Amino acid sequence: MLGSSRSSFAAAREALAERDVASESDLSAELLAIANALAGSAGLRGALSDSGTEAAKRVALARSVFEGKISSAAMEVLTDLAGRRWNSGSDLVDAVEGLGFEAALITVEAAGRLDTVEDELFRIERLIAGDDQLRQALSDRAVEPQAKAELMHSLLEGVADPVTQGLVRQLVEHPRGRQLGEALTALVEQSSRRRQHLLATVTVAAPISADHQTRLAAALGRIYRREIDIQLEIDPEVLGGVKVRIGDEVIDGSVAHRLEGIRRRLAG
Repeated sequence: MLGSSRSSFAAAREALAERDVASESDLSAELLAIANALAGSAGLRGALSDSGTEAAKRVALARSVFEGKISSAAMEVLTDLAGRRWNSGSDLVDAVEGLGFEAALITVEAAGRLDTVEDELFRIERLIAGDDQLRQALSDRAVEPQAKAELMHSLLEGVADPVTQGLVRQLVEHPRGRQLGEALTALVEQSSRRRQHLLATVTVAAPISADHQTRLAAALGRIYRREIDIQLEIDPEVLGGVKVRIGDEVIDGSVAHRLEGIRRRLAG
């Protein structure tokens, strides 16, 4: 999101944070259902995000469409969003879905399970990235999204937290042009931000000890002046050393990177 949409989403997130979301147990699921409904109706999402229409009229339209179909809590969030400025209908859909994700994370945080859900989301992303057959099945356009969602459900049922399963199902069943791996990574980062932490994806050739991870997190914390969460990724192709990704920034101290630099200098 850019411009007005970004500002509107930030303000809506702050408004959501002021709610007692933990007591509104169905809010996340309702917001995700609303997002899916808007995604399926170009006319409705266009009308609700039309900056040429008065905010009060957009709010009234949202009420007329969803009255009696959603809870009062979900209606309050939706009308708050409808009253804000959006660059496009797709930005409004992203915002409703984003608040649905945020509500789920707030709920598990209150229950003391945020770390578990965040770790599961990361591990699922790594599972998909490392399994060619699974990745191909999930990216096959000939397979219906519902079938893909059932496949993931069969893998996660009884293993992952119910909230993790719900978040994954939303991403798989309603991809809206997103790459699943990138969407899962974005959710992990959203979870980290809730704790005002930065997420560092650390790639190494072989597992490193918990003490090593703690020291690495402390060193990165001194650089970025934030608490750092380490997510470890094993990739034998790095050969040795450490590669760290935080957001869009990459610190590549791997042996493979150093060898590539030597090769380039020799070739030059």
